Amino acid sequence: MTSETRTGPRHVAIIMDGNGRWAQKRGRPRLLGHRAGARRVREIVASCPDLGVDYVTIFAFSTENWKRTQAEVSGLMSLFRRYIESEAQTLLQQGTRVRFIGDRLRLDAKLRGLMDMIEALTAHNTRCHLTIALNYGGRDEVARATKRLARDVASGALDPEDITDETLPRYLDTHVLPDPDLVIRTSGEARISNFLLWQSAYSEYEFVDTLWPDFTREIFEDVLSRYGSRERRFGGVKV
Repeated sequence: MTSETRTGPRHVAIIMDGNGRWAQKRGRPRLLGHRAGARRVREIVASCPDLGVDYVTIFAFSTENWKRTQAEVSGLMSLFRRYIESEAQTLLQQGTRVRFIGDRLRLDAKLRGLMDMIEALTAHNTRCHLTIALNYGGRDEVARATKRLARDVASGALDPEDITDETLPRYLDTHVLPDPDLVIRTSGEARISNFLLWQSAYSEYEFVDTLWPDFTREIFEDVLSRYGSRERRFGGVKV
């Protein structure tokens, strides 16, 4: 699909909401819902190349999620480790490149090592680009980027007079990625929850009632098809 004929989004970002409620509706522990959500990630990511999606970014764990119970946080961290260990070879063979965004410093050493491993393992893949936002918050990302920018100004590497709205993105976690064309949030909630605040300034949004573990490829295709009917003007007016 060329840029001239493309009607679907090149980069889709997903707020994968509803795992805990999915489990609770079934009278099961919340962590069971997170495991079901991880299986859904596998299906959706695998479908992206066939659907014309080159980049997919998923919101796995926010900087605010540390407020959850210790049991749930520990279970999620264990799930992230198992996901990387179990999916690494499959993602490599599928041609998927994996990246992580967010502040890694609070994550445990084993998880950070696995993150480094799968990033290196898949570094040459180009068929699909999967970015996992882990211990990520949009405000935190902008604050960290601003610190890096300020250090460059202080060292003389950057002239303050040269700073424009194109400067800060070079310091963001996502500096190697295109901005998302479409942001999807599942579970019926209609808020962006501190996700890709700078990058999604002109993204289209879809708020879907379906809980994430029930978000099938068919639903994904339907959302993508609706995107194709939208007119994106980026603040301009069609003449």
